Amino acid sequence: MSRALRALPRRWLVAAGLLLLAANLRPLFSSTSVLLPDIIAGLGIQAATAGYLTTLPVLCMGIFAPFAPRLARRIGVERTLWLVLLLITLGTALRGYWSVNGLFLGTALGGAGIAMGNVLLPSLVKRDYADRAALMTGLYTMSLVGGAALAAATSLPLAQLLGRQWANGLIIWAALGLLALAAWSPVAYFSGAQQTGPARLLPVKSLPKDPLAWAVTLFMGLQSALAYCVLGWMAPMLHARGLNGTEAGLITSVSIVLQIIACIFTPMLASRWRDQRGLAVLLSAMATLALVGMLAGPAWAIWPLSIVQGLGQGGLFALALMLIVLRSGDAHVAAALSSMAQTTGYLLAASGPLLIGMLYAWTGGFDAATGLIGLLGVCTGLAGWFAGRKLLVRAQTAA
Repeated sequence: MSRALRALPRRWLVAAGLLLLAANLRPLFSSTSVLLPDIIAGLGIQAATAGYLTTLPVLCMGIFAPFAPRLARRIGVERTLWLVLLLITLGTALRGYWSVNGLFLGTALGGAGIAMGNVLLPSLVKRDYADRAALMTGLYTMSLVGGAALAAATSLPLAQLLGRQWANGLIIWAALGLLALAAWSPVAYFSGAQQTGPARLLPVKSLPKDPLAWAVTLFMGLQSALAYCVLGWMAPMLHARGLNGTEAGLITSVSIVLQIIACIFTPMLASRWRDQRGLAVLLSAMATLALVGMLAGPAWAIWPLSIVQGLGQGGLFALALMLIVLRSGDAHVAAALSSMAQTTGYLLAASGPLLIGMLYAWTGGFDAATGLIGLLGVCTGLAGWFAGRKLLVRAQTAA
């Protein structure tokens, strides 16, 4: 580490860069969701193809998550995260070019970057902020959800402002990636180049044999499936109920904004309770029942239920990330558990938006999606009950 960087308040510098990095991990999803009706109309694609588009980044997150610890072992966590931001920025910009091919290729590149960023952030928190794990987990999940909410609220108005082109509403979010790249570059440049030490991750053995690790993995995957159903399809589902595109995007944004409140307080509650089983079940019920009510209940209940849904969904996501930290003994185990949870978990999560797209293509509506969402909620609560036990995963770190 350079003396110049050591002279700076490094923890604050890394924290600021971490929050900006986290803000780039969800606009790709929510901007696509809000603009999906315009994308379908503009490109003439089918509903099934739209389902593949909403599923693709989640699938990439599962496929590319295992590469994050391996790359971090070679070049360090900080420099890997710089590459993550570069992938997200390039992928976000490419979505607005080259018609359908650019849309899918850019989404895949962005999904790959998001996958590796998701894996490494809990490890960075465990390594550099072990004494403030709940606070930092709350702050970066707040920033992550805030980025999603901002994109959901402003993508459609920005597209209209910039010439009523849906492509402009997608491309504009590359600017957020450039800002994060500028902030993270000093951290990456001056990060330690030593082959071992705090900047490097060591391989971890025996983790796939541990039932608790699988419980954490299933909880991450199932709550993510529910979350990406919201990110990918809430606005189109509300639009199908008769709301105009702007109002549907606004309700989606409000639901996501309210997740910020839950993201702040859930890790603090989780760190103070003896275990997290009851909290996992409560949040699963809130997120699931409220979403089902928004789809099948009376129209007047959509707004109040969006509040409950946002608080429950945000709490689930923050708790899933916090459990990776709480169930891990050190930063190396945290990275391995994060990789396992997000590799298998996001492959599982990809089924959520894909199935909703398929059900919509088969039935011509979203009524069948309510049963799928209810099943996801029940399974999420069960996985959270087992993952919330006050134990540490059994794993061996290689010397």
